[in-house]
Amino acid sequence: MSGAGSPTISSDGRGLRVTIVAGLWHETIAEGLLAGARRALAESGASFNEIRVPGSFELPVVSKAALEAGADAVVALGVIIRGGTPHFEYVSDAATSGLTQVSILTGKPIGFGVLTLDNEQQGLDRAGLPGSTEDKGAEAAQAAIAAATIIRQLAR
Repeated sequence: MSGAGSPTISSDGRGLRVTIVAGLWHETIAEGLLAGARRALAESGASFNEIRVPGSFELPVVSKAALEAGADAVVALGVIIRGGTPHFEYVSDAATSGLTQVSILTGKPIGFGVLTLDNEQQGLDRAGLPGSTEDKGAEAAQAAIAAATIIRQLAR
């Protein structure tokens, strides 16, 4: 399982404004990711809002808009499941590269909660649902808070 060796991240998000940008595809998995991100952000004390986008391809542009509008960090959540065409590779690359570019251009962190999966079961295993072995939504939120905290400390 990909979660082996993952760190325990505990950060204080008080005073941070975070936007969750979440895709709508694969509703059960997407809702699990969203619930995990909400829970982790609430536990950190960060203030947060949510924006839903059609799919993972739209995550970079909406994340950029959220960061430019004043968010300290974004948690990007999406689900891309491999099919029988190259579409999977194009969307996965666009979402990953786009989010990386947005983070670098804005100087603000994006917690990467985009699942790129071979099948639906892999997503169910990672979505933080009852019976899941991982909670990638919470992990993405924790990473965003931790990085935003580090950036804030460096700016002092």
